[in-house]
Amino acid sequence: RSRTSTADLATARARLLLDTVVDAAAGLRRELALGPSTTTPADEVAAALPDAAGRARPGSRGRAGDDPALLDDLLSVPRTHLVVDGYNVTKTGFGDLTLAEQRDRLLAGLLRVAAGGTEVTVCFDGADAAARAVRAPRGVRVLFSSGEIADDLIRRLVAAEPPGRPVVVVTSDRAVSDDVQRMGAACVPARALLARLARR
Repeated sequence: RSRTSTADLATARARLLLDTVVDAAAGLRRELALGPSTTTPADEVAAALPDAAGRARPGSRGRAGDDPALLDDLLSVPRTHLVVDGYNVTKTGFGDLTLAEQRDRLLAGLLRVAAGGTEVTVCFDGADAAARAVRAPRGVRVLFSSGEIADDLIRRLVAAEPPGRPVVVVTSDRAVSDDVQRMGAACVPARALLARLARR
């Protein structure tokens, strides 16, 4: 009986604490006159790219890095931003296709990820001007680098995020992986995403 009442008391305290935090956050939002969030840090980076006007906005647990279940775990955290090194993934998974076919295949797969509520940004090198006409699926932000390589665009996207925001970068590029992890992002190799997208 006393165990039950102790558990009930702990639950009541936890609920009270949570309600207090939620109320305090709502009060702070009112005090600062903050409306609902309509942009994300990645939107700000994207807006600075030349073709911005024409673009629609939209825990390892002992697992191996390329285990798609690890990616599942990382993406299960609310408000996670998934940043994908586009050609790094496509050339790993389906490099025998044309670049346009590679992009289409990757974006079709990422549509399913975005449908689950994850913010998804895919970065491609922007040397091919014709590629910029790609139609991004709903919920997937597609960026082409300009005046920089996609690797540096990825670094800027991660750096733009506030501390504590869960960011997952998909790349097998060691230098990019090391850099974004130093900035606090989680990183998984291309094969982890490819394996996840291959599931039906």
